[in-house]
Amino acid sequence: MFAPRQVRLIEVPDATLDAGPADTGRILFQPELACLCGSDTPYFEGGYPDFQPRVGQSLHEMIGVVVASDGSRFDAGTRVLTVPDDQAGLFERFSVSDDRAIPLDARIPEEQGLLAQPLGTVIYALKKLPGLIDQDVVVVGQGPIGQLFCACVSNLGARQVIAIDPIASRLEVSPRMGATSTLAATGDDAIAEVRRLTDGAMADVVIEAVGRREQALNLCVELCRREGRLLAFGRPEATVEGVRWDRIYRKNLNLQMSVDPDFTRDYPLAMRWIVEGRIDVSPIVTHRFGLDDLQTAFETFTDRTDGALKVFIDFRCRN
Repeated sequence: MFAPRQVRLIEVPDATLDAGPADTGRILFQPELACLCGSDTPYFEGGYPDFQPRVGQSLHEMIGVVVASDGSRFDAGTRVLTVPDDQAGLFERFSVSDDRAIPLDARIPEEQGLLAQPLGTVIYALKKLPGLIDQDVVVVGQGPIGQLFCACVSNLGARQVIAIDPIASRLEVSPRMGATSTLAATGDDAIAEVRRLTDGAMADVVIEAVGRREQALNLCVELCRREGRLLAFGRPEATVEGVRWDRIYRKNLNLQMSVDPDFTRDYPLAMRWIVEGRIDVSPIVTHRFGLDDLQTAFETFTDRTDGALKVFIDFRCRN
C-alpha cells in the first residue's frame, strides 16, 4: 500500500523458515485464500497516524498450505488457517509461529473454513457476556462481524436480536443470520425504535460492531438499559473524542472490550461450529477476486459496494 487507497504487487526476497523461540515451532506458510476485515481498511484508506502500512500489510484472515516446518504440529502439505503477525499477510509465503495456526477442516467449503477466524473472534468476545438466554440484544453494525454476532447470540438463546445498519443490502442478509428485527434508523430514530421493540425497557445487551469509521459508542450507550451490558468490539482509534463517559457512568453500564482470541480454543471451536452446522456462515460470502484484482477487492470491501460483506482474495488466481 504505497499511497492512500492504492495497492500494488511488488517483488521481495523469498521468505525462509526463520528461527523462533526455543519452545515453539515455526512454519513456512503459503496463502491460498484470504478475506478482508474491517481492521485491514485503515491501512488501505490512509490518514490514520497509528496505521502506517509497511510491505505486506494488511491482510490477516487466511488459509493455505504448510510448505515447511521445524516443529512437530504440522507436516509439509498440511492445509491450515493462520493469522500472520502484525496483519502482514500480503506475501506469497511467510514464516509464522505454528501456535498461530489450526488445521483446516476438509468437510466444509474452504470459504466457510476460513470464516472460522472472524467467528473465533466473536466467540471469544461472547464468552465475556454469559447468560444471553431471554435477553434483548442490539447489534449495531451489520458488516461481516455484526452478522456473525447476530448468528451467535441467536444461537445462544437471545429473545430479540435487533440489527442496526444504514445500508439496506446488509439488513437484507441479517434475518438469515438470526436477526428478529432490522433497523435502518440512526440516532434518535434508532433509540425510539429500540424503545418500542423492548416496550420501553431498552436493550439488555448492546454490541458495537462498527469500528473506527463511524464512532457509534454514544448511540450504543443510549440503546442500553440501565445496568445493561455494552460490548465495544469494533477496533477504536487510539483516542476517541466526544464519548459520553458521563452517560456510561450514570447508567451504571458494564463495558467490555475484546481482542486476541485463544488459538487453542476459540478458533478450533469456531471451526467446529461451522462443521456441525450450528452457525451458517454462507450468507456473508459475497465476493471473490484473484490476486491480480487486489485493488478492486479492497475498493469493493472498503466502499461497501455491490452488497459486499466478506470479500475473498484467491492467491492461486493470477493472470
